[in-house]
Amino acid sequence: MTRLEALEVTVTAPIASFRNPLYAGVQVALPCPPPSTVGGMLAAAAGGWPAVDPEFRFAMAFHARGQGVDLETYHPLDGSGKKADPTPRERGFLVDVTLTVWIFDRLAEWSRRLRRPVWPLRLGRSQDLVAVATRPVALRPGPGRQAAALLPEPDSPAPDQAAAGTLLRLPTAVSAHRDRTRWDAYRFDASGTATTIVPADWADEEGRAVALLPPVHPARIA
Repeated sequence: MTRLEALEVTVTAPIASFRNPLYAGVQVALPCPPPSTVGGMLAAAAGGWPAVDPEFRFAMAFHARGQGVDLETYHPLDGSGKKADPTPRERGFLVDVTLTVWIFDRLAEWSRRLRRPVWPLRLGRSQDLVAVATRPVALRPGPGRQAAALLPEPDSPAPDQAAAGTLLRLPTAVSAHRDRTRWDAYRFDASGTATTIVPADWADEEGRAVALLPPVHPARIA
């Protein structure tokens, strides 16, 4: 059985919050970071998107040990672009989060980038700094246990291979000028305990599915 060498990146943070951009004027929280958010964090480590291959792809899994709601003061702009009165709004947040990312190309280069990132690494809001650890791993080809993986939702999933959890519409990539967004469908189980065996490109040493996500580079937006 041919195994694939990959770089496993473990990102941890005490608090993280991911706003659902499909909702304007309200703060609706997502249960996991969108691929575009994770891609942006990796691009920050590299020094910006020009330093990242437009064909760059990764796989990811995510889990939070808890969640809560607090109040945050927003400083909105009115229709003319001027600042309006500060507005307190509820904000959902996740506690004790762990993001796992698998990288498959230029492993030594990405290991150096993540060890000494060009820009501070954040996950979600600008104040939510993260800790990062990396290690080389060997992945086996074939399906795996869903667990906490973020899975691209196929157009017509087979009934016996349908993933568990919530169907999400998430931004995969955002253009450099932030005027265009590529949206894709994903499946995610926030509990991280889904035992469904799902189609995947690879599986890790624990049998968890490692599914390649679409390219996140802004250059890939048509």
